[in-house]
Amino acid sequence: MSTQQQQPEEPQSQEAPEDPEMRGAESPVDEKEKQGGDIDQQTTPEDELEGETVHIKVFRYDPEVEGKQEPRFDDFHVPFEKGMTVLDAVMYARDTYDSSLTFRHSCRQAVCGSDAFFVNGKQRLGCKTQIADLEQPIRIEPLPHQEVVKDLVVDMDHFYDQMHTVEPYFQDEDTPNPADLEEQRQSPENREKIKMSSRCIWCGACMSSCNIAAGDNDYLGPAAINKAYKFAMDDREGEEIKEHRLRILEQEHGVWRCQTQFSCTEVCPKDIPLTEHIQELKREAVKKNLKFW
Repeated sequence: MSTQQQQPEEPQSQEAPEDPEMRGAESPVDEKEKQGGDIDQQTTPEDELEGETVHIKVFRYDPEVEGKQEPRFDDFHVPFEKGMTVLDAVMYARDTYDSSLTFRHSCRQAVCGSDAFFVNGKQRLGCKTQIADLEQPIRIEPLPHQEVVKDLVVDMDHFYDQMHTVEPYFQDEDTPNPADLEEQRQSPENREKIKMSSRCIWCGACMSSCNIAAGDNDYLGPAAINKAYKFAMDDREGEEIKEHRLRILEQEHGVWRCQTQFSCTEVCPKDIPLTEHIQELKREAVKKNLKFW
C-alpha cells in the first residue's frame, strides 16, 4: 500500500494578456452587444410612418358617367403598413372607400408590367414603388402621352402596334424539316450581349417618358426598338434577317428620331440600357450602308 500523501493543486492564475492590443480588444460578445445597440437606435422611413395614415391623391376620370367627365383628383388617407407599395395603397382605397376606382394590376412582382403609373411626376411600377420612399401627398396619375380610358387606365393599343411593327419573334433563314429539328444553340458571349434587352415587360413607361414619341405618333419608340435589338443582335438569326430588321429600324420614324435624352433609360423599371441599344443600332445601320469602291 502506498503511503505518499497527495499534494493539493495550485489554483491557476487569471492574469491579463501581456500584449496591450489584446488587453484593449473587446470580446466578440461585447462587440455584438455594441452593434445590436446601434441597430436598435436606427430608424427608417417605414418606422417613422408606422401607425400613421398616408395621403394619396388619385387621378379620376370617367367619360361614360355624367358628373365624372371632368378630370379631377380624389384624396384618400390610407393606413400605412410596413412594406406598403403604391399599388397596395390604391387597392386599399378601392376596396375600402370607392369600388369604382379603376386601374390595372396583376402579378404584383414587377413582372407583368400592367401597373405602370405616373407617381409624383415619374413613371413607376405601382407594385415596385415603396410608399415610404415618397413625399406626401403622393400624386398618382395615368401614364402621360397616352389616351386615358378611365381613372388610371390608359389605351395601350398604339404601344402594342409599335411593338409588333418590329416583328418581335425569332426568325430563322432556313426553316428546318420538322423531322430534322435540332437545338439552335447560342454562345454565352452572345447571350450576355442581349440578356438585358430580353428583360422588357411591355409596361410602356419608357414610351410615356419619351418626348419624341409624344410629338411623333409614328415613332417606333424605345420599347419597340429595344425589342428589335434583342433579335437583330442574336447570332442565330443570320445576316439576311438582320438586314431585314435594320431596314425596319432605319426608316424615317425609326432609330434616327431618337435624340439621346436618356429619359427612357431613367424610368425603365428593369434597368434596361435602352438609349445605348438605340445608339448601337444606329451604328449598325450606318455600317450596313457603307460602300467601298
